Amino acid sequence: MNTVLPACEDDVRWMREALEQAQLAANLGEVPVGAVVVRDGVVLGRGHNRPVKSHDPTAHAEIVALREAAATLGNYRLDGCSLYVTLEPCAMCSGAMLHARLDRVVFGAPDPKTGSAGSVTDLFAQVALNHQTRVTGGVLAEEGGALLKAFFQHRRGNPQPLREDAVRCPESAFEDLPGYPWEPHYLSHLPSLDGLRMHYLDEGPVTAARTWLLLHGNPAWSYLYRKIIPPLLAAGDRVVAPDLIGFGRSDKPKKVQVHRFEWHRQILLEFIEHLDLRRVILAVQDWGGLLGLTLPMAAPHRYEGLLVMNTLLATGEVPLSPGFLDWRAMCRQKPDFDVGRLFRRGNPQLSDAECAAYNAPFPDRGHRAALRAFPDMVPEFPDSEGAAVSRAAREFWRRQWQGKSLMLIGQRDPVLGEPVMRGLHADIRGCPEPVLLPEAGHFVQEQGESIARLAIEHFKDLA
Repeated sequence: MNTVLPACEDDVRWMREALEQAQLAANLGEVPVGAVVVRDGVVLGRGHNRPVKSHDPTAHAEIVALREAAATLGNYRLDGCSLYVTLEPCAMCSGAMLHARLDRVVFGAPDPKTGSAGSVTDLFAQVALNHQTRVTGGVLAEEGGALLKAFFQHRRGNPQPLREDAVRCPESAFEDLPGYPWEPHYLSHLPSLDGLRMHYLDEGPVTAARTWLLLHGNPAWSYLYRKIIPPLLAAGDRVVAPDLIGFGRSDKPKKVQVHRFEWHRQILLEFIEHLDLRRVILAVQDWGGLLGLTLPMAAPHRYEGLLVMNTLLATGEVPLSPGFLDWRAMCRQKPDFDVGRLFRRGNPQLSDAECAAYNAPFPDRGHRAALRAFPDMVPEFPDSEGAAVSRAAREFWRRQWQGKSLMLIGQRDPVLGEPVMRGLHADIRGCPEPVLLPEAGHFVQEQGESIARLAIEHFKDLA
């Protein structure tokens, strides 16, 4: 093994920076490995593992750090640079380091399964290669190894544990749902989830020109978009549709007070960052809009389009509509209302099986805390939680939004009808005249394929 010993004081300093990157990977549910590239006492590139997040098998911490350092220097040759990584590099990363002409590589814990700096093989010891990179191993190895051990112990012990203060519907509850054939995806390692398991659909190519982010409201879940998703996929697009915590296949906290506007918003922000969604067309309705319309201002570069349907920005400055107040009163008086029956009231064409599918996530009162919480979470006054961020979002849509927009209004909506939507329309910069849907109610998505065709045509120049 081509090793230079002992490690110097600076090696410990820079390895601690790499350990900070490894912790970022752990926070995102990735294998906790971190790396930094340093030259003349300056960090030129940082990286943490993110192959899962980026759907990229090459996105190891070392590769990410090398790419950033090369971009910083404007040169793929990294002469005079040292790379610090918390785990012995694999063959892929070792090869990249040699091609980059690194002066030195310093790693932490050895990797007895794939390590290519002495554990399994030693690429750095190949004297026939046209560049020699010095290697030092074992720097803060215990700390790097402890991160890895904790990560894998958690995964092996219970890959998807259920918190004691939450409930989870069995997978059998979602078998053979009409029009909903897609495989579930789950994550539980976002910081704000705190171990709760969140479900989402992720269909279509990751490299698609457009990504549709479909956000549902209350008391719906991603099943609401089942008629819209197939045409979007047929157009070659990617579709991502999460279930908010408390809804659908996501875990459901038992206590109403767990649900808060800012908490749900933060989960969505972390979810979008985790998947690294880009070229997004944001589709929102009901609570999908109350929360979703506050998201783009946090990362405007990720969004190129907005499809908005029967929702609002609740800034606390305008009285809530009579229809919404009636809905909130009904939820308080009849907290165990039949969800499927509610959907059929505005969509009489729904089959019994489709109504049962809407009911599937809410088999009993213990699974319905979110349904009880959300009507009272709508910001009603200027100091209500969520009102300030909604006002900031309104200013973003009025003054900074650069993307393309489309508004659809279901005219049979008794809760958030055309007057509410007209008010929102005035706040969205460059939004054309709304498309009125005389037969659609509150849950516009049940118009299905016709909605998708309208949206695909409107946003075709983003493909």
